[in-house]
Amino acid sequence: MKGQKRSFWARARKDWIRNRSLYFLMLPPILFYILFHYKPMYGVIIAFKDYSPTVGIAKSPWVGLEHFKRFFSSVYFGRLVRNTFLLNVYNLLFGFPAPIILALLLNEVRSRRFKNAVQTITYMPHFISLVVITGIVKDFCVSTGIFNDVVALFGGERTNLLMNPGLYRSLYVGSGIWSGIGWGSIIYLAALAGVDSQLYEAASIDGAGKWKQLIHVTLPSISPTIITMLILRIGQLMSLGYEKTLLLYNSAVYETADIISTYTYRMGLGNQEWSYSAAVGLFNSAINIVLLLAANRISRKYTETSLW
Repeated sequence: MKGQKRSFWARARKDWIRNRSLYFLMLPPILFYILFHYKPMYGVIIAFKDYSPTVGIAKSPWVGLEHFKRFFSSVYFGRLVRNTFLLNVYNLLFGFPAPIILALLLNEVRSRRFKNAVQTITYMPHFISLVVITGIVKDFCVSTGIFNDVVALFGGERTNLLMNPGLYRSLYVGSGIWSGIGWGSIIYLAALAGVDSQLYEAASIDGAGKWKQLIHVTLPSISPTIITMLILRIGQLMSLGYEKTLLLYNSAVYETADIISTYTYRMGLGNQEWSYSAAVGLFNSAINIVLLLAANRISRKYTETSLW
């Protein structure tokens, strides 16, 4: 046993000497994750304490699951979970396939100039600030905006669309697709570039048209990429950034727009209830971990692709 330990450390020392430069290259990202991802996890314990900045985390009294019980019994619990889940499901149903479809369409374009133009146009919203994006959406949705011009053209009544709770989710998801479809298609275009052209030639010889080539060659070839991205997306099913919602929503659409992250923001920074907001955020993260593990296990069981 001691000989095995000495052998291990001898191999490790030899590897360190031989690949020292590579280990030094690994050092910055390792330090980044330790300092900004793992070290802050210590602060999660305030979810189980009555945290006060004056006494610090260590000396704040323990309250156990009190904050979690308060959240579960809150009148907002059902609304927050429902809105967060539905917005993410709509994003998954409509936003996830959109970049794949765009990549498949661009892959069939033979004019390089036209393809580059479409890619540039669809990529541009990704590089625009979220504040500007939401400002554009607001300008389009006001009673004098372009969306209402279309509504009035067909005889409808002009209204502020962002004040309508029934339209908020559609506008939220639609604006997300518009701003992210081009950037999201990059990874699928890269996967499509790796498909062997001989597979298409063989399928063409067998009499397969474009549609059958898509079904039997293209999609199976990029399915590992699609499944991997889907698993990661499902792992974020209960996560929705508060920034866009804060910039878009208003008191008139709280019923369909208020989500867990905005509630956490209001409780934490607005009401200074740090322990309570930490408990809500921890609950949200726990649900995401469960969904990620479940999605990965199902994928590993029924396909050959999984994260681990």
